[in-house]
Amino acid sequence: MKCRSTKTNDGYMITTNISAVRDWALRQFKLGRTSIHGFEHWDRVHRHGLNLAERTPDADSIVVQLFAVLHDCRRRNEGHDPSHGRRAAAAATEIRNILIHLNDDRFNLLLIACRDHTDGHTTGNPTIGCCWDADRLDLTRVGKSPRRRFLSTAAAKTMVRR
Repeated sequence: MKCRSTKTNDGYMITTNISAVRDWALRQFKLGRTSIHGFEHWDRVHRHGLNLAERTPDADSIVVQLFAVLHDCRRRNEGHDPSHGRRAAAAATEIRNILIHLNDDRFNLLLIACRDHTDGHTTGNPTIGCCWDADRLDLTRVGKSPRRRFLSTAAAKTMVRR
C-alpha cells in the first residue's frame, strides 16, 4: 500500500498514506488476527478493489483503497453486526484531515461506501461499486459465492462469470 497524492483546490499536494490508515484501522479492530473480517480480508478487498478500479472508468482508486482498510475496522463480532458500516464511516470521519486527505466529494463517496456496504444494494457510482464489489468478491472466505445480481461493476460481473 502506497502513499497517494491529492491536489487541493489551491494547487497544493496532500498525501494520503494508505499504510498509515491501515495501521490505524488495525489498532481499532477488536476481533483479532484470525478474524474472517480482519486484515487478511482487507488485503484481499484491497487487491480486488484496485483490479476493479483499473477496469472501471471514473473509479477513484484512492477511495477504493481507503474503503478496503476501513470498511470492517469497527466490527464488534464475526456474525450479524448491521451497524458496523456506520461505525466504519464514523471512524473515517475521526481521521479526516489527519490521515485521510480528500475533498468533500471524494470523502462523501468513502462515507457512503463504508456506511452502506452491508445493505445488499448495487450502485451506478463507479467508485462505490468498486468498493462494494471488492468486498463481495471475497465472500468465498465464508463459503459463499458472489452473485452477479449483487454486483455493480461490469468488471466484477465478468470475474464472477468465469
